[in-house]
Amino acid sequence: MTPLERRSSISLALIFALRMLGLFLVLPVFALEARKYPGGDDPALVGLAMGIYGLTQAFLQLPLGMASDRFGRKRVIVFGLLVFAAGSLLAALADSLTGLLIGRALQGAGAVSAAVTALLADQTRDGVRTKAMAMVGGSIGLMFAVALVAAPALTSLVGLSGLFGLTCALALAGIAVVIWVVPPEPAKHANEPRGRAVDAWKHPDLLRLNLGVFVLHTVQMSMWVAVPMLIVQAGLPKSEHWHIYLPAVVLSFVAMGALFSMERKGRLRAALLGAIGLILVVQIALGVLFASGSTPSLMVMAVVLFVFFCGFNALEATQPSLVSRMAPAHLRGAALGSYNTLQSLGLFAGGALGGLLIKSLGAPGLFGVTAAMCATWLLVTWPLRPIGRAEAAKATSESAAKNIPAAH
Repeated sequence: MTPLERRSSISLALIFALRMLGLFLVLPVFALEARKYPGGDDPALVGLAMGIYGLTQAFLQLPLGMASDRFGRKRVIVFGLLVFAAGSLLAALADSLTGLLIGRALQGAGAVSAAVTALLADQTRDGVRTKAMAMVGGSIGLMFAVALVAAPALTSLVGLSGLFGLTCALALAGIAVVIWVVPPEPAKHANEPRGRAVDAWKHPDLLRLNLGVFVLHTVQMSMWVAVPMLIVQAGLPKSEHWHIYLPAVVLSFVAMGALFSMERKGRLRAALLGAIGLILVVQIALGVLFASGSTPSLMVMAVVLFVFFCGFNALEATQPSLVSRMAPAHLRGAALGSYNTLQSLGLFAGGALGGLLIKSLGAPGLFGVTAAMCATWLLVTWPLRPIGRAEAAKATSESAAKNIPAAH
């Protein structure tokens, strides 16, 4: 990477990190803390309040991505972060579950993921873009891990309203990074071809990756409707949940070195399928633990969460990188916008589905459904053939030659 590409990649990954940290901080404790609000005795409504963020984000991801093409990436990112901050403030001031739901919905309206990834694509060359996208994906996994460790302790100090206040502050910090740290946007070329979302949806392997990110975040959100309760049943109060999360998170990042080793050896498909398999194994294990009726030991929960984080972090780092690598150059923006839309829909579906399934089928039923989703995901992804960096660069060059007029 050139110094400019390195600065762009780090600063845009930092924007993702600040925003996703604010989002993930409430995830481990929301299901427990929301019960203290009026209306919090309805598990389905709690799940909806958790997941509504993803629904509003899904509807606005593509429109804001298109707006960034017209009005500029940085302007749209700043606008989206302001909306996200306003939603966080509203949730912090809420005195009922309905107020929390409205605040979460407004948070989701600040949908800037597509604009941020599009700006990253603008500011990096094809040969290093995969590395840049992996940095962004890795930042999401890292913030999820940090949030799981920090949230219980922070909640015991400032409560759920304080977490939303911190989320507001993190969003404002992200705006400062956009204005003063991210490099200027490159000049646009009027005759550059523009991809359409409908064209990206015709690409079979991109569809598989879109399904993957939807299932991953649906399962992630659904899990945390039930996992905190299981850890409490194991005898660990929520203020000490970091005793379980911290070792699992740290060791999972150490284990991620195997992923990059497999990629260098051209075994990225095996790594991708293996990570999906780990998520599937975790869902089956959690279903068995709940169905047995016995109280699991803290050691068992630590091992289960370690396996989950190994799979989750690997997928968060590789899937967006694969979208960037496998999409034709003129469809990259549309492909990333579609990918982020499915990610947002997964966040909504996971919260809503988790609450409904806990209410109607109990925890064993919830994990039976998420296991079936992961098994389907694995089967659909099986035919995927990731291309290597050299092939991606060649495909990008050929696509550019076909779509950009010679006079340009």
